[in-house]
Amino acid sequence: MNRAILMGRLTRDPEVRWSRGERAIAIARYTLAVDRRGRKSQDGSSEQTADFINCVAFDRAGEFAEKHFRQGQRVLISGRIQTGSYVNRDGQKVYTTEVIVEEQEFADSRGHSAPSERPAQGTDIGDGFMSIPEGVEDEGLPFT
Repeated sequence: MNRAILMGRLTRDPEVRWSRGERAIAIARYTLAVDRRGRKSQDGSSEQTADFINCVAFDRAGEFAEKHFRQGQRVLISGRIQTGSYVNRDGQKVYTTEVIVEEQEFADSRGHSAPSERPAQGTDIGDGFMSIPEGVEDEGLPFT
């Protein structure tokens, strides 16, 4: 069985390219910083480190990542690990490991998505949700 489930923060906005051919599909690449529990140091403090995992989302998942994912957001993904290799310009063989995304979703509420982002312009209605500002169409929202 080859199944990976990861939760981490996007290190940058997804990079999206489109395939060539009769039916072009989106190919989104992004990197997740996934916290790794560290050992306790001699002074008793714990050392937090992260693994940086390359992820690739195809077709509609790639389009979704392009439209809604931004640097700093915490996301949850599941997929399969895929390895590969290629020869670089210097003639050296380079090995790759990435997660091919099968499912992806936000791991934080909208107001907590990225430390540097401001919450959406709207009115807090007291139950963790915000009202939709005037003039925003449902087509522009990720969940309707």
